[in-house]
Amino acid sequence: MTILVTGANGTVGHQVVEQLSKRGADVRALVRDPAKAKFPDGVAVVQGDLLDVDSVRNAMEGVSTLFLLNAVAPDEFTQALITLNVARAAGVTKLVYLSVIHSDLYVNVPHFAGKFGVERMIEQMGFEATILRPAYFINNDLTITNVVLGHGVYPMPVGSKGLAMIDSRDIGEIAAIELIRRETNSASLPIDRINLVGPETLTGAGIAAIWSDVLGRQVVYGGDDTAGFEQNLRAFMPPWMAFDMRLMSERFLIDGMLPEAGDAERLTTLLGRPLRSYRDFANEIVAAAGTI
Repeated sequence: MTILVTGANGTVGHQVVEQLSKRGADVRALVRDPAKAKFPDGVAVVQGDLLDVDSVRNAMEGVSTLFLLNAVAPDEFTQALITLNVARAAGVTKLVYLSVIHSDLYVNVPHFAGKFGVERMIEQMGFEATILRPAYFINNDLTITNVVLGHGVYPMPVGSKGLAMIDSRDIGEIAAIELIRRETNSASLPIDRINLVGPETLTGAGIAAIWSDVLGRQVVYGGDDTAGFEQNLRAFMPPWMAFDMRLMSERFLIDGMLPEAGDAERLTTLLGRPLRSYRDFANEIVAAAGTI
């Protein structure tokens, strides 16, 4: 039987495909542009868009388990509901959905509210699902390493409440483990929610301190200016998305992204190894850049 991975060319989706392939799964990758698809041998690539019902129907033929990931977009909720309805019509009952931590708390943030709506639909439509709720991706900070390395400032307004940041490679591996668990289990398994968190909860000042230690020179936290953050984002993303990200960062300052008791231990057990840390990420960046 076949596992279909949507968003397969993205940061997490690509990791999921690779991890499934390593485990010998029959994988089908749904992508918008097959020319950009670089997957292990044996992975079937299909072209499609989650708003193109015919292409989703085609991708869903013969599928037994679905990994549903759709990027932040104005029509993200519609994309997900189309995919869920097509999946159910095709007889797919098992899925893993990539949501977000605190989707039920960050109620004013568009892409959080949309993902919480999808979670509710998964429940009401009767899927056997694992809902993965990742915290902030450590790898998001790839976009600001030039500021850290070049100017000695950590610019993301993450505040002082703390974010339980997780590496996207760990997300991909956990997703693959859950997909195979669903795929290979003949029993009907209940819905499960898993918070995806890193090994520690980090503040803006704490992240700056990690960079200072790794670089051997001072890096300072840039502060909690969410309005300035929005304006900076508008240079390379649409205004609606920059505003969405600003609303998210404001919730960072108010609520943080905090794990529940036992979250990190559960993930460590699933992976059979320690979770990757922010310090691991910083060391990798510095090694790649040749920066001392």
